[in-house]
Amino acid sequence: MKTSTFLTFVGDQCGKATEAINLYTDIFPNSEIIRITHYKKGEPGGSPDLIKYGVFTINGTEYMVSESSYNHAWNFSHANSILIRDESPERIQKLFDQLSKDGQVMVPLDNYNGEGDYGFGKKFGWCQDKFGISWQFILTDE
Repeated sequence: MKTSTFLTFVGDQCGKATEAINLYTDIFPNSEIIRITHYKKGEPGGSPDLIKYGVFTINGTEYMVSESSYNHAWNFSHANSILIRDESPERIQKLFDQLSKDGQVMVPLDNYNGEGDYGFGKKFGWCQDKFGISWQFILTDE
């Protein structure tokens, strides 16, 4: 059995999947675009400029992506996020800054009120990138 995260770009985010994939594979080490398939002309759900099905990796972990021009009643949610754990303060800060640019910071990357940790790491942060994907960051000892 294998599990994978599947990101569906709909609504205002439809048409931005290629930009998102390029950002993620550029800023994360050991990342690459595996396969991109576009809709055929006249095919339901999209147009030739949209991704029907794509596969890429972020630091070796596989993600799948699709775009849909249908009017869906859902979009990305903060309830689901991609969690980054790293022992390098510089790397975590750089990734946080890159992903929160033109997005939204929900929890600044910092230690808990300057008085210690959150119980699961020395620093914690949470942001939403400009595509609507939520990211959590934990600075670890490992």
